[in-house]
Amino acid sequence: MFSMKIIDTDHFLDMPTSTQLLYFHLSMRADDDGFIASPKKIMKIAGCSDDDMKLLIAKGFVIPFESGVCVIKHWRIHNYIQTDRYNETMYKAEKAKLISDNGAYHMQEDCDLDTKCIHDGYDVDTQVRLGKVRLELGKDRLDNHRSDSDESSVNSDESTPIITAWNELGLQKLVSIKNNRATLLKARLKEYGQDSIYQCIEHIKESSFLRGQNNRSWIISFDWLIKPNNYIKVLERNYVDKEVNGNGAAGTSETGERKLADWEIRQLESAKQIDIEKAEREMQDIDF
Repeated sequence: MFSMKIIDTDHFLDMPTSTQLLYFHLSMRADDDGFIASPKKIMKIAGCSDDDMKLLIAKGFVIPFESGVCVIKHWRIHNYIQTDRYNETMYKAEKAKLISDNGAYHMQEDCDLDTKCIHDGYDVDTQVRLGKVRLELGKDRLDNHRSDSDESSVNSDESTPIITAWNELGLQKLVSIKNNRATLLKARLKEYGQDSIYQCIEHIKESSFLRGQNNRSWIISFDWLIKPNNYIKVLERNYVDKEVNGNGAAGTSETGERKLADWEIRQLESAKQIDIEKAEREMQDIDF
């Protein structure tokens, strides 16, 4: 089994696909304690290189031993094995060098034996130790509870890839999705599906109008996109360039939708100019 709390993090997904593949192959061949006897053999089977193994070690996903054996660091977060099916590893000497803390292995020499090991960013099990079996069962219940309660929310696991995909457009940088922005996005995803936001981003790539090539030099923003009326227009490809759209629609600046968007931009600029003029008048009335 694999926990999404490990393999769905940026720390894991930032690695090359060959490195991720090696991690999966190693995990599939590990024993009940997460130890692998022949990592080099598995590297050859998977077609991976020494660099992939070095990266897994450097990133803290695999712990190596001088004997050539290695262990999956977050094995106990990935897997719960019932006591009647559990077979202890034969690599007891290597296991004795480890400390298991919150589901993750740590080398004893890396920890102060008088204090608790410093947690890494992936050890998310409950810190109340009620015995091995009860701890794992409690973690499973906690996972299910979080899954149910966060079903309609925009959590960090969902928002991070969205932010990354948006920023790859090279437009106005998106830093976070929270508060009103999160509420609007959550409503759009619930209405049109979780993948709809990525479809919109792809359509923005195909629209020179939305990316600033219009007579006002206006550029789409994330907040503009997630408004109800705007979102469906982008999702339905109303702004996609003629040659990309391929449906015989008029050019970029000639469609009704683009004219409407251009009119909305003019209205915003007009309102902004009124505010500036009002502020200038108020300044003139101040007696210095």
